[in-house]
Amino acid sequence: MKKLITALFVALAIIQAAPVAAQDEAAIQLALANPIQLADETAAVRGLRFSLLYGRNASVTGFDFGLVSQTTGDQLGVQLGAVGLVDGNFEGLQATWVNIVRGEMSGVQTGIFSSTERGHGLQWSVVNNARNYRGLQIGLVNYAERIHGVQLGLVNIIREGGMFPIFPLVNWSFDSN
Repeated sequence: MKKLITALFVALAIIQAAPVAAQDEAAIQLALANPIQLADETAAVRGLRFSLLYGRNASVTGFDFGLVSQTTGDQLGVQLGAVGLVDGNFEGLQATWVNIVRGEMSGVQTGIFSSTERGHGLQWSVVNNARNYRGLQIGLVNYAERIHGVQLGLVNIIREGGMFPIFPLVNWSFDSN
């Protein structure tokens, strides 16, 4: 395993040092730590992205695995790892320790901390945070400014329109948002 990781580091260093034009799209992205990665950070990845330490791309469609993975645009598919950052919209399964979607999340977020600006689906983490959410939040602490759905957890907070502002075990709101 140690030899494989060393070979990967060497291969990425050689590829990074070679003068190549920026790619618009890549089927496979291997990243040590941006900017040491096969495709430029402005490239879209359609297929597989593997980020050993930190990978960054414009968009990702497919499977994304890494310690820290950042997408500056939209992402569609499965994201696994320690930290998943999506500056645009996310659709699919985001299962990292820390999930942050700055746009709209559609699907499932699961981990220690999950956050989205707008979303619908399931947030299942220790701490869930959403500004405007439609669906189910399950965690120790659930927070939503507005929700059309149900919260299950130790502490459930709905800032606007909830059955209760703060309530243990279960809270809900079915106001339109």
